[in-house]
Amino acid sequence: MTDSDRIPPYDPSEIESRWQRQWEADGLYRSDVDESATKYYALTMLPYPSGDLHMGHWYAITPSDARARFKRMQGHNVMFPMGFDAFGLPAENAAIKNNIHPRKWTYANIERMRGQLRTMGTMIDWRREMVSADPEYFRWNQWFFLQFLAADLAYRKKAAVDWCPSCNTTLAREQVIGEDRRCERCDTPVIKKELAQWFFRTTRYAEELLDFSGIDWPERVRTLQTHWIGRSEGARVRFPLAGVDAGADAGGVQELEVFTTRPDTLWGATFMVVAPEHPAVEVLTSEAQRAAVEAYVEKATRRTDVERESADREKTGVDTGGFAVNPATGERIPVWVADYVLMSYGTGAIMAVPAHDQRDFEFARKYDLEIRPVVANDDGSIPDPATMEEAVPARGALVDSGDLTGTPADQAVAKACEWLEAKGAGVGAVNYRLHDWLISRQRYWGTPIPIVHCPTCGPVGVPESELPVELPDDVEWKPTGESPLKLHESWRFTECPKCGEPAERDTDTMDTFMDSSWYHLRYLSPDYHEGPFDPAEYRYWMPVDLYTGGIEHATMHLIYTRFFHKACRDLGITQGDEPMRRLRNQGIILGEDSEKMSKSRGNVVAPDALVAEYGADCMRAYLMFFARWEQGGPWSSTGIEGTVRWLRRVWALMLEPEALYPEVAESADASTLRALRRKLHQTIEHVTRDFEELSFNTIVSALMELANEMSTAVQAGAVGSEEWSEAASVYLRLLAPVAPHVAEELWQRRGHDDSVHRASWPEYDAAAAAEDEITLVVQVNGKVRDRLTLPADVSEEEAKEKALASEGGQKFTEGLTVRKVIYVPGRLVNVVAS
Repeated sequence: MTDSDRIPPYDPSEIESRWQRQWEADGLYRSDVDESATKYYALTMLPYPSGDLHMGHWYAITPSDARARFKRMQGHNVMFPMGFDAFGLPAENAAIKNNIHPRKWTYANIERMRGQLRTMGTMIDWRREMVSADPEYFRWNQWFFLQFLAADLAYRKKAAVDWCPSCNTTLAREQVIGEDRRCERCDTPVIKKELAQWFFRTTRYAEELLDFSGIDWPERVRTLQTHWIGRSEGARVRFPLAGVDAGADAGGVQELEVFTTRPDTLWGATFMVVAPEHPAVEVLTSEAQRAAVEAYVEKATRRTDVERESADREKTGVDTGGFAVNPATGERIPVWVADYVLMSYGTGAIMAVPAHDQRDFEFARKYDLEIRPVVANDDGSIPDPATMEEAVPARGALVDSGDLTGTPADQAVAKACEWLEAKGAGVGAVNYRLHDWLISRQRYWGTPIPIVHCPTCGPVGVPESELPVELPDDVEWKPTGESPLKLHESWRFTECPKCGEPAERDTDTMDTFMDSSWYHLRYLSPDYHEGPFDPAEYRYWMPVDLYTGGIEHATMHLIYTRFFHKACRDLGITQGDEPMRRLRNQGIILGEDSEKMSKSRGNVVAPDALVAEYGADCMRAYLMFFARWEQGGPWSSTGIEGTVRWLRRVWALMLEPEALYPEVAESADASTLRALRRKLHQTIEHVTRDFEELSFNTIVSALMELANEMSTAVQAGAVGSEEWSEAASVYLRLLAPVAPHVAEELWQRRGHDDSVHRASWPEYDAAAAAEDEITLVVQVNGKVRDRLTLPADVSEEEAKEKALASEGGQKFTEGLTVRKVIYVPGRLVNVVAS
């Protein structure tokens, strides 16, 4: 008979459901303001209500829940809330496909997922739940929008946007994925479309968003955000258009502005290139070139930005026939239109310096444009344009550069900026890749933008007293590419709040990233009606102490929520510079084939079936154990059996340990009890440290090792001793965050009246954890020659004597003179001899 056969089974389904009901009835996880306690706001990213919790939800939520439980047992007043990111395109697509209203589809899914979250055994305080599709939530989306509008943080302009022809909606830059620019939702290639859109001025906060000094966020996230914001220093330079009158019909365009990081090469700018979408193309194009330019522009706008920017693709362009004036030389230089220049980055125009930029060099050679070196080589020589085979690095002193000729390379950029400002031709500047946040969506299932468009008054904000502007239920679902709200006349047509004349509501809804930018604030007081949150709750709970979620949100949600907090701070709504002190990201669970889980691959593992078979505690423990949480890895269905056996062993160790073995000693000797207590306190130190650092897999492995030590102690007769009682009590407290149901049941069966989750976290005793003996490595001239087992409190003098007297020490110093003996306490002795 094996040990496993002697372990009595337990029924996880009965235990878990019973304790979940009891915890709810007792209000065990209520998180109220308590000024006498240290708060801890633990937050994990809220799910979209797709209908079922998948393995990714479990992997994100249960380890985060375990850590929140740990902090609570340490004595913190912990808030661990949950809600649902309930607006968005999937619900609208389901409405069209299945003829079901998005609200009905969404709330049915929420009800199912809420039940699944409860089966996890989480410490969620459900009184704080928020649902972004609730009018009482999106009312405050609209309120924030109006505050931003009044502060000039929200504005409307016509812009070319990425449009998904399948989803029939605008996509944010971040929602277009892959080199072939596909919709992240449906994988359809996107196209460009010109629409009037609402934006938030995220670029106003670009510099501050680059400052991570006040927060503990992963290096990878900081790097991704830094790259996305894309700060570069240089100058903005103005090139007047030659021969363009002030009254020219080009939208007032009379000059081209460029941003360049190398204003010192301005004297080498021999032509300019503008994007096909640039408003100056119309006025620049001569009649002789108009047909060629229009054909080129039409073809270029069908290409994706990635295609146009590709370094491997041959550069093409067309001469507009127009000219600009180089402010440094006073020369008229030709202006070309080329698709490798984009309106989405910079100003949509560049000055071309072919002698010192490879892309410009290739373009100039192809179209026989002038190449003019203005920076010397490192050795002081000047490149010959006639024989150059590629652009040369601009690293030497300036040549042929007017007043700046001879300026050393390390002074050239600064001197060029000073020259431009003195001439009124430009100014030193900082540029960013970051764009203003496009929040308009041509969808129904989202927060209505609280604007009325009046023919007389223009865009007018809906009065706060009339919020929320709710969605009409009776809409028609037609895949026309327009919002269904445009077809709802009784909702669309209204009166202007200013003049009372007929007007129209804005039929766009807000990007769902608006919902997730401040949901952590609504958790503070979801039933508060005087504002988006209760100020007293804010003062106590904010900022978030630990935020957990996927790194895929690094350049979307995590930038937007930081911007939102900073903008609200400046409006006096929030305090402090950052919403979340600490961030940690979990990895991704792959299928057993090491591919990303998806229904199409047939490798999805359903959590519900595993919970039914093994219980939630086993699932929680295995998800924490099978891989490093921040890395993830391929799922193994066979691996979970080891976790099952471990929990069954713990069950038996706590209830009838001596029944595990056919023979057990009558009583344990002192060394056995000392070894048990030593391992116990080493485990306390280990598990405490790893919970702080979110190293979940080593927490579970440490608990498994301690269970093995306890099993050894059982056979040696330790049951009934003070050391055994201490070990059992500590073990269940260490186990409680990982397997809350099993720990609670065993805690109660061992005679405790209160919940294990109200028990204090065990204290580490360094003296108890100290080893009685150490293994001392003996080296001779840096090479290991022996190992000695010595008392842990061995003195330096004695350690050196033992090392020199050891077999290896004597053998490898024979015939040599010992010059020095180096002792590293508790680790090694190195004998230096020659």
